[in-house]
Amino acid sequence: MTDALLIRIAEALERLAPPPPVSADLATAPAYVWDGHAIHAVEAFAPVDYALLSGIDAQKNALLDNSRRHAAGHAAHDVLLWGARGTGKSAVVAGVVGKLQAEGQDIALMQCAIDELASLPRLFSLLRGTSRPFILFLDDLGFDDHGAGDARALRSLLQGGTAARPANVRLYVTSNRRHIVPRHLAEQDDPINPRDVIDDKMALSDRFGLSLGFHAIDQDAYVAIVSGYAAQLGLAFEPLEAIQWATQRGSRSGRVAWQYVVELAGRNGLTI
Repeated sequence: MTDALLIRIAEALERLAPPPPVSADLATAPAYVWDGHAIHAVEAFAPVDYALLSGIDAQKNALLDNSRRHAAGHAAHDVLLWGARGTGKSAVVAGVVGKLQAEGQDIALMQCAIDELASLPRLFSLLRGTSRPFILFLDDLGFDDHGAGDARALRSLLQGGTAARPANVRLYVTSNRRHIVPRHLAEQDDPINPRDVIDDKMALSDRFGLSLGFHAIDQDAYVAIVSGYAAQLGLAFEPLEAIQWATQRGSRSGRVAWQYVVELAGRNGLTI
């Protein structure tokens, strides 16, 4: 058999069974994304400045304290951030990591899409190969009535399972629901054991040592958030226009406030 034929056979076998994807260096990048198969570095990690996050002082301080402990190798909680949309849950996770990195702490963010939960044991096995502290970020998590199996699997990964998360990883999860899994009034009428049904659905949220609620804000708080953002950028604004902006969108939140400030910056020829 000729060398050329051997090379052709080897190439054909590689096409049939490609090598496993190579993951990024876990020691260098500020943030990463797990796609279910490999870890990809996010070199252009640009979170919102921690100081700009207004109206959620208690929540962001609690999250920063917990994250600082984790970065130092001390005991720290998995965290559930729950509440109304647009109130800063996702922004504060990235903002806290960015602040710690600016302080010189060697900690990184790892984001995983919620449809890749089944692959987390593989990710955990990779993260066990480094001592670097990681925040594993699951954004907008929620299970419907058919997702009970996935919810139980995540509970096992958080605590007590054979593939539980490694010591250098903490999960930060955002959800619109306080208990992640929906609850219904009809559960109280379950003829078998209504308490067991409710306890099973609350068991996942109970795995998080720190639970931070983010709530809808009133008009004064909304204007104060706009004012804080605008002051940082040196922008003047008209409060009534900011209120009208929120009214047209049917929501007052930190996200809407930031969108209004982006509009102001664009009008003034600024880049942010």
